[in-house]
Amino acid sequence: MSDKSEIQAKAYKEVEQSTGSDNIAHALAGAGGGLLSMALTYPLITLSTRAQVEKKKAHTGTIAAAKRIIDREGIAGLYAGMESALFGITVTNFVYYYWYEFSKSFFLRSTKKPYLSTLENMMAGALAGSATVLLTNPIWVVNTRMTARQSQSNDSSLPTTESEKAEKESAPSTIGTLMKIIKDDGFFRLFAGVMPALVLVLNPILQYTVYERLKQMLEKRRKVGATDSFLLGALGKLVATSITYPYITVKSRAHVASGKQEGMVASLRKIVKEEGVSGLYGGECGD
Repeated sequence: MSDKSEIQAKAYKEVEQSTGSDNIAHALAGAGGGLLSMALTYPLITLSTRAQVEKKKAHTGTIAAAKRIIDREGIAGLYAGMESALFGITVTNFVYYYWYEFSKSFFLRSTKKPYLSTLENMMAGALAGSATVLLTNPIWVVNTRMTARQSQSNDSSLPTTESEKAEKESAPSTIGTLMKIIKDDGFFRLFAGVMPALVLVLNPILQYTVYERLKQMLEKRRKVGATDSFLLGALGKLVATSITYPYITVKSRAHVASGKQEGMVASLRKIVKEEGVSGLYGGECGD
């Protein structure tokens, strides 16, 4: 047996000997990282979520939006729904990384190769992302309702003094919000926004595709350095997010909508018709 074959056989044997404990370790690490990131950036997430569910006419600048929330609800308003968000990101990242490692192991066993190709890695990520969406969507429906405070202030204009007082006095709890959704809209409303969420699984695939394409174009002119790779990666993320952001808006609005649910395409058309294309990008750049 050649040295190369021995190395491949050894690598494959190591893959075969890996256990579910490795998957759990990756999942716990991902959950911990997501938890810290969410805790540090939650006020910005609150502002973005509220901008996504508001109609275009109600959009204000980031500073003005933050001031309005603080005046109406206090500093705690910037952290509305944080409890459910921390729980949600922990579960989401745990599920994602567990299924990602599981999918990678499955592909390695199926292909009998020591390493996965880029395409196979992206397929594993897409499978993990889809499983995560289906399992955790109810958590994010509850969180979006709590963050947007849609149950108390459905009107996007500034509230009256009476509604301001009511909002300060009765911040909704996670369990209370969950039970209210089930009671008012039925159990299946917890899966509102699943379709646009599944579309968002394509975001990293789009990012990588754009990155690779730009990298190939640059390599024809000169050698690609570390700085180039960083900038191309950032540009790829920007393009991918710009393409998929409308689905984030549709997903957020589906989470807070009451009554009959609209399809994803119908929601996109409605937003464009009533608010213009810019309505699809509420909260993206701190409008």
